Amino acid sequence: MLIRSITAVLFALSLSSQALANDCNVSIDANDAMKFSTDTITVPSSCKEVTLTLNHTGKLPATSMGHNVVITDTANVQAVGTEGMTAGIDNSYVKPNDGRVYAFTQVVGGGDSTSVTFSLDKMKAGGDYSFFCSFPGHWAIMRGKFVIQ
Repeated sequence: MLIRSITAVLFALSLSSQALANDCNVSIDANDAMKFSTDTITVPSSCKEVTLTLNHTGKLPATSMGHNVVITDTANVQAVGTEGMTAGIDNSYVKPNDGRVYAFTQVVGGGDSTSVTFSLDKMKAGGDYSFFCSFPGHWAIMRGKFVIQ
């Protein structure tokens, strides 16, 4: 009986840690109509790291309708988006070493996916964060909230 109880507890702990790991892995789609599949990405504050996957479900190439995901403070979205345009596609339209950017994915075209794993160390639960696409002209339309709770 004791062995069954211990086994049950270990199994429950295993499921709990798997669920937590899954909550720290998020995925978002983007399409040729300049739309993300969601306007809110939520992760638990217990995550040390988050892996974000972007799937471009459209057909157009990265050079004409590329998408990425950039995470920054909401107050910095416009500045990061505007300044990123001059960084070029080789830098995924993110100014190199921009300290306002917590994380970003590479720019991908239709049918492609990309992922980034980043730490939440510099962010806090309840902070005012946003995600957006920094491809030129997209940041004003393709954006949403990044929530840590």
